[in-house]
Amino acid sequence: MNLQAERIDAYCRQLKLDGLAERFEAIAAQASEQDWSFMEFLEQALAHERDARQVRSRQTLARMASFPVIKTLEQYDFEFATGTPRNLIEELATLRFIERGENAVFLGPSGVGKSHLAIALGYLATQASIKTHFVSAADLMLQLAAAQRQDRYDSVMRHRVLGPRLLIIDEIGYLPFTGDQASHFFHIVSKRYERGGSMILTSNLPFAQWGDTFGDNPTLTAAMLDRILHHAHIVQIKGDSYRLRKQKKAGFLGKPGKPVAQNSVA
Repeated sequence: MNLQAERIDAYCRQLKLDGLAERFEAIAAQASEQDWSFMEFLEQALAHERDARQVRSRQTLARMASFPVIKTLEQYDFEFATGTPRNLIEELATLRFIERGENAVFLGPSGVGKSHLAIALGYLATQASIKTHFVSAADLMLQLAAAQRQDRYDSVMRHRVLGPRLLIIDEIGYLPFTGDQASHFFHIVSKRYERGGSMILTSNLPFAQWGDTFGDNPTLTAAMLDRILHHAHIVQIKGDSYRLRKQKKAGFLGKPGKPVAQNSVA
C-alpha cells in the first residue's frame, strides 16, 4: 500500500467508513479500467459503504436476537413435515404480519419443527432490519425474576421484552408458571398488544390447556388469549417428531400404543 492509499485508509477509518476502507483500491482499479467519471466513482464508493453497513447491521441484529442457533426456512423439511401448512408459512415469511402488528402461534407436538420455524422467521426479520428477540418461556421468567431482585425489572422489560418489534417466546407449556410468573406473562402480552408489537409463540399444548400452565387462573388466561388471538395466525402442525425419524425408521420406536417387542432371554 502506497502513502496515498495509507492516507485514504486512515481517513476512512477516522470517518468510520470501514466498508470503503476495505474496498476503495478495488473500486478505484475498476473505475480506471472502465473509464468511470468522478461522479460514477463516488456513487459506487458510497453504494459499497451503504451495502457493507447493511450487512453489518443485519449481522448485529441476528447476534442480538439471541437465537440458540440459526435456522432457515430452506433447511426445513416440508417433505417430511407433511402436516405443516406450507402456504401459511410462506405468507408469514413475507413478514407482512409484523408490519401489521399481528402475532403467529405455532401449536403441535414435540419435534415437529415449531422452534425451527419460529427461529427461521425471526432470522428473516433480522435480515429485513427488524429488531427481534428470542427467548424460551422458562428462561424469560428466570430473567425477569433475576431482574426484579436486582431492581432492573423496568429496564429489562423496556429493552428486551417491549423494545423489539418481534418477540419470540418458545416452548410455552413445557413448564407450568407460578401465579406471579403468569402475571408477568400477562403483563408482557398486554403491553405488546397496546403497542402493536408482534409476537411468535410456540407451544405443545392446545389453547384449551393453557389455563393449566398459567397458574390455573382461567380469568387471566382468557384475558391473555383474547389479546394474543385478536390479530393472530394460528399454525397447527401435525405429524411425527423429526428428531426421532431415524430411530422410528430403524424400528427402535414403535407406533403410538404399540410398544416394540423385546427379545426374550432363554
